[in-house]
Amino acid sequence: MRSRSQAWDEVVYWALDLETGGLDSARDPILSVGMVPVRQGIVKVGESFYSLVGGAGAVGYDSLLVHHILPGELAGAPAREEVLEEIDGRLRQGVLLVHFAAMDVPFLRRLYRSCRRRWPRPRVVDTAALVDRLSRASPGDLAAIRDQLGLPRYRDHHALSDAIATAELLLVLRHQLGAETLRDLT
Repeated sequence: MRSRSQAWDEVVYWALDLETGGLDSARDPILSVGMVPVRQGIVKVGESFYSLVGGAGAVGYDSLLVHHILPGELAGAPAREEVLEEIDGRLRQGVLLVHFAAMDVPFLRRLYRSCRRRWPRPRVVDTAALVDRLSRASPGDLAAIRDQLGLPRYRDHHALSDAIATAELLLVLRHQLGAETLRDLT
């Protein structure tokens, strides 16, 4: 017999987005992180977290143009250990919510390893996978999906804006899927 899963809105989801210096999680740096919780089905923007991440080294010009982050801003940013402390405290409170886990989770795991911290193995809800379950088509990028669903546009490629966009997307997808439990979303 399967154990009963928690109701979907009894869980705290920490929507997370990373902006990175490229797509290679083994090599490219994390430039910024944004997180926002979803508590009892409500996106709690007032509890959000955003930080640049120091120690990125040389970052490609294209990456800086996309993210609108200047080298001087990164030079004065908190160290990755300090940023990881903030991420870890939040992840231990609930479920990790991302859009396209295959991108964000490997970068997070490498951050934990580089800071000599144990990966907490959070449950992960992936909005791209939820979109795929609904449409059976390629989920596309976050902005395109939000456009299709009639959700408002936010600044693209900003970690906090994208985390908020992911949190809102979860609420719409949960409703469309008729998900009643956490298990229905994973």
